[in-house]
Amino acid sequence: MRKIKIGIDVGGTFTHAVAVNVEDFSIVGKACVPTTHTSKQGVAEGVVASMLVLVNEAGIQPEEIILIAHSTTQATNALLEGDVAKVGIVALGKGLEGTIARKQAFLNDIYLAPGKLLPVFFAYINTSAGVTREQAKEVIEDLHKQGAQVMVATEAFGPDNNQHEKLVVEVAEEMGFMATAACDLSQLYGIKVRTRTAIVNASMMPKMIETANLTEEAVRQSGIKAPLMVMRSDGGIMDITEMRKRPILTMLSGPAAGVAAALMYARISDGIFVEVGGTSTDISVIKNGMPQVKTAQIGNNRLSVKTIDVRTIGVAGGSVPRIGNNKVVDVGPRSAHIANLAYSAYAEHDDFSEIEIEKIQPKPGDPSDYLKIKTKEGDFTLTPSAASYYLGLVKDTGHGEANMKAVKSAMENVARKFNMKAADLAESILENTSVKVEKIIKSLIREYKLDRDFVVLYGGGGGASALVPHAARYMKMKHAIAQDAEVISAIGAAMGMIRDTVEKSIFNPTENDIVRIRQQASESVIKMGAKPETVEVQVEIDNANKKVIAIATGSSDLAARDAAKDLDDKGLQEIAKEALKASNGHIETFGKTNLLSVVGYTKTINHFFGLMKETRQPVVVISSDGTIKRKFDDVVLRNCEVNQVKRHITELIEELRSYGDGGELMPDVFIVVSGKIVDMSGLMELSQILSLVEFDLKDLDQEEQAIVLATKKR
Repeated sequence: MRKIKIGIDVGGTFTHAVAVNVEDFSIVGKACVPTTHTSKQGVAEGVVASMLVLVNEAGIQPEEIILIAHSTTQATNALLEGDVAKVGIVALGKGLEGTIARKQAFLNDIYLAPGKLLPVFFAYINTSAGVTREQAKEVIEDLHKQGAQVMVATEAFGPDNNQHEKLVVEVAEEMGFMATAACDLSQLYGIKVRTRTAIVNASMMPKMIETANLTEEAVRQSGIKAPLMVMRSDGGIMDITEMRKRPILTMLSGPAAGVAAALMYARISDGIFVEVGGTSTDISVIKNGMPQVKTAQIGNNRLSVKTIDVRTIGVAGGSVPRIGNNKVVDVGPRSAHIANLAYSAYAEHDDFSEIEIEKIQPKPGDPSDYLKIKTKEGDFTLTPSAASYYLGLVKDTGHGEANMKAVKSAMENVARKFNMKAADLAESILENTSVKVEKIIKSLIREYKLDRDFVVLYGGGGGASALVPHAARYMKMKHAIAQDAEVISAIGAAMGMIRDTVEKSIFNPTENDIVRIRQQASESVIKMGAKPETVEVQVEIDNANKKVIAIATGSSDLAARDAAKDLDDKGLQEIAKEALKASNGHIETFGKTNLLSVVGYTKTINHFFGLMKETRQPVVVISSDGTIKRKFDDVVLRNCEVNQVKRHITELIEELRSYGDGGELMPDVFIVVSGKIVDMSGLMELSQILSLVEFDLKDLDQEEQAIVLATKKR
């Protein structure tokens, strides 16, 4: 029996569903329905509808499905539209702590978007004599009378002792209110940021829980018993039960799904991923096989939530040109479907010779110069998709090929109205889009210190060919369109790894502290359905902010590996050569486990006219099917058995440690074993590394092959 994962991506225009066979990552089927923004059930209706269409058309049996995962725009839309619940804040504390709680947890209404505020109400409980259920109930009732619909409990040092926060939430739930304890979202000190994060989370809960319940009920009614997961904003997935508690983690989950697919399906190790929809384009960086993550913000307000660093611009495949003085003065941000205009590129008729040009205002407050092509068959417009087709830039058709006769007729007849050549009109549309893309690309290259000569633009999304080929040509950069680009985000949802992050404020963490937080993160993803043997945990110590961070990832299945799909050393070396841009280097395999290989080359760099030489060893860690897991610019490595790992780590640290103005610089250490990369790069002391290594490797066969990698700080 097949093992199938279903991924569903809720976009601004369409909701896509895709079925992936986990044994070989092959696409079993695809489906697409319009996103149901205006439905009584909201986007949940489209999620379920796309899934049912997919299952029926692809002949998938319910028992074959092992997981369903979907991204969602619900959280982001709720914030942008102000469709949130009013929040009551119950602050707790005593003495000086109480003074801090009163001052910093007393927040004004939170700015969400222009004209949209999140109303909050405030109450305080003095905990000097403890907190009784009666006290909590009385305060909650008072907040409700003021207008609060959901509750938040927050205490100045709640991360150290959360019993008061938990009690208030328990009482609120008994009274029929949805509630959030700030400690459940963050274990960091700083009551202001923790409270703000909890407020935003609580405000989303009614809408998100309603959507989750509708989705789960419809899925279960279809006879599917597989786990139901939701995409997180950091590129992982979590089960729907956890989403009900922490809906804030789904912010920007749509773009995150695309990045997940770029990593796992398109196998991009370095580059800029440009996901183009009908209305907007999401742009993000993948560097050394890793997505780039940042702290989320609402307006100018920082939250205790991590999101993939995605830059969104309001131009895409369906954007409408704006016209002035018989030329294109801008493109977007309004798209054809929002402006209630049809795409001329996909018109059923071929002749646009009898047209009238009008300027329209799609929505109140919009500029009134958007292009409308009035015909007897209806109202149309030109789009970047039409311009790209006209100029012959579309090689990958995605949803389906355009009507080229209609493309040619519409472009030429509109151009005639403007007294210009059709090719110039198409070029001006795309140049306007490329200028906007270039601005973001330049910013990302600068921020992440990318080598522009080696950056490749990877296009995903249904509108990828509308923007990416021209943008790459305009910027004189290389580009590629991902396979199955139109459903790339749905694939990302299906293939997403179960993920959770635990951050805790700890001064001078001990080895026991590090093991404890690592275990907490691991147990969290296992609780959500990850198989223990697939779990990887990265622990980082942030001395500047006095905190420890543990990021755990794992998979819900142990996919049957098809040995026929595995590549030999030569095949892996070819992929590594491309990833490392090693046109002149001699690629070799430096080490292997049963599932991963370390492949790279050695290069010599001359300094001072060749008087000094420096040797570097760039490598990738690559799986047997050719997926690049990590990339390193320079490593020193040792092949050994598991029981020798600690000795080799000690030797490498002694060999590579250095000293700078800030004191000792430790090399970053990684262990490649079986199918895992054990990441020790965030640890600052040898004793911490050895303690965590012992904990991570204790259950493995001590004679199993391992590779220790160390990268020197420069």
